[in-house]
Amino acid sequence: MKEEVSAGIILFNDIDKRKFLLLNYPSKHWDFVKGKMEKNETPHETAIRETKEETGISDVEFIDGFEEEIEYYFYADNQEIHKKVIFFIGKTDTTEITLSHEHLDFIWLEFDNALNKTTYENAKNLLKKSKVFLDKRITN
Repeated sequence: MKEEVSAGIILFNDIDKRKFLLLNYPSKHWDFVKGKMEKNETPHETAIRETKEETGISDVEFIDGFEEEIEYYFYADNQEIHKKVIFFIGKTDTTEITLSHEHLDFIWLEFDNALNKTTYENAKNLLKKSKVFLDKRITN
C-alpha cells in the first residue's frame, strides 16, 4: 500500500465576521486547502505553498497551538493509498481568490454554513475543533 503525507490549512478571515474558506474539488466535495508534501519540505511550508498555488493567497498567519491530523484511505490508479493530512489554522486578510486548475469553485462561509457545506465527516470535525480553538483564544 502506498503512503502519502499532505498538509493543509483551515483558512479563515475576520474582516466582518469570521468566515472559513472551502474549495470545491473535481470529485465535487468541499474541503480545505491541502496538498502533498514535497521532499525536504516541512508541513508548514507545504501548507503555505499549497495555499498560494490553490488560491493565490500568500498572507497567511498561522495561529499557534493548533495542529490536527486526519487519516483516510482511497484508491487511485488501481492502488490503495493511505493518506495522512496535517492541518493548521491560518488567518488571512485576503478574500479575493485566484483559483487553480485543481478546483472548481470556492466559497467563504460563516461557521454554521461552512459546517453544512463541508462534505466529509473528518473535515467537519476539523472545522468544529478549529472553532472551539479560536473561540477559546478570543475569550482568554
